[in-house]
Formats: sequence, structure tokens, C-alpha cells
Amino acid sequence: MHAVALGRHQRWFVTAAAWLGWAGLAIQLYLILSLRWAAEASLVGGLVNFFSFFTVLSNTLVAVVLTCHLSARNGAARRFFLQPWVSSGVAVSIVVVAVAYSLLLRHLWQPQGWQRVADQLLHDVMPLLFAFYWWRWVPKGRLRVAHVALWAAYPLLYFGAVLLRGESIGLYPYPFIDVGKLGYPQVLLNAVGILLGFVAVGLALVALDRFLWARARPR
Repeated sequence: MHAVALGRHQRWFVTAAAWLGWAGLAIQLYLILSLRWAAEASLVGGLVNFFSFFTVLSNTLVAVVLTCHLSARNGAARRFFLQPWVSSGVAVSIVVVAVAYSLLLRHLWQPQGWQRVADQLLHDVMPLLFAFYWWRWVPKGRLRVAHVALWAAYPLLYFGAVLLRGESIGLYPYPFIDVGKLGYPQVLLNAVGILLGFVAVGLALVALDRFLWARARPR
């Protein structure tokens, strides 16, 4: 079993969460592309820039998992994303997005209007909704410490990709990995710190998974 079946009210919750997830991504994409259009810059470049953010990638995974849970078609993508270790890895990622944003980025700007709506959906609302989804509907007792190493491959690949891209075009999606301003030693130190935080959240989720599973077992 890859996911707990939904009752009517639970299905409403997951449906609303999925819509909010896609809405936040759509608003953010529109804002990026509209700025590129006004500046007469490449829209393809704007799309690449959109997907250069860990926040966007992680929220896309969240929206995909929620949508797969709602789907009646039991295809390969649905089976993959609803595996507990995959959905749990997505949960770790979106929690790290919320924590890292609050600690490192929130104080750097004051978004207004639709940008504020997108900001709150992607960094505050969706992490909370998906954490609740994980707690209620992802089967427990399936996680192992070894899964944390698999999950850590995601931020490792991400950091490698954005550093390579930044080296070629001089642009970095986040100030704490801006090699041009900080230099490689500080950026690598920052990346290691975030990776360790990611691993810590992953280990905490595995421990919580085991606790919830043990508590639910018949005695």
C-alpha cells in the first residue's frame, strides 16, 4: 500500500492543498515571466530561472505528490511518488525550504501584492499543509536511516547544478551561495551547513515515522 485512502472530507483537504500548491507556483512563474517580458528579456531564460530555485523545485514535488494521491489512474508516476520513502523525502525538502527561508532569507525583503501571496504560499502555507498530509496519509513504519542518504542526493545535485550554472552566467538563485560575493570557501561552508540541516530534518522524520508506527500498532 503506497498511500492511505481518502474519505470525502480528507479528499477535500488534499484537493485544496494541491490547488494551492499549483496556484503558488503559477503566480510565481507569472511574476517572473512578466518581469522578463517588460525588460524584453528571454522568456525561456525566465523559465530556467524559475526552476533554478530549490523552493520552486520542492513545491513542484509537493504539488505532484498531492495530485498523484488524488488521481484515479494507478500509473508508474503515481506508484513512484506515493511510495512512503519518496513522499517522506519530499516532506523533508519542503520543511527545509520553510526553515531555511525563515532563518536566512525572510528578513532580506518585504514582498508586496501578488509576490507576497506567492511567497507565503510557497514558504509558509504549503510546508504546513504537506507536513499535515505526511502525518495523516503517508503510511508509517516504512522508513530507514538509509533513506536519508537517498534524500540528501537531491540537495547535493541541486547545489552542484546551480554552482555550475552560476559559474557560467554569474547568477545565483540565493545570496548564501553567491560565489561572486562570498567566494567558494564560504559558499561551500554554507552549502555544507544547509546539507547538515537537511540530514538532521531527515533523521528527525525517520524517528517520528518509527514513533507514530509504534504507537499505532495493536498491543
